[in-house]
Amino acid sequence: MMTQKQKTLAIYALPLVLLCIPLLGNILSDEVNWSASDFLIAGILLFSMAFLINLVRTRIKTQSRRILICIFILIALALIWIELAVGIFGTPFAGN
Repeated sequence: MMTQKQKTLAIYALPLVLLCIPLLGNILSDEVNWSASDFLIAGILLFSMAFLINLVRTRIKTQSRRILICIFILIALALIWIELAVGIFGTPFAGN
């Protein structure tokens, strides 16, 4: 069984692991073309998601409410990420 400290470490290590995927793609392939600002924005999004999920995990006592809020956080992250990548809503921040 994992301790609280190990769970928190795992929550904050996951964004680093996820950022290694495009980094490897950037190094090994010409088709992935991320700039430093892309990594910075992705890191901010992923680490803020990890912070919010850890906050919910430690502060919310009801299991069902915890799961519901975490799902909402993940959906919000996905919508922001998709908007920045391809622009489904057509905001000025949209990608191409």
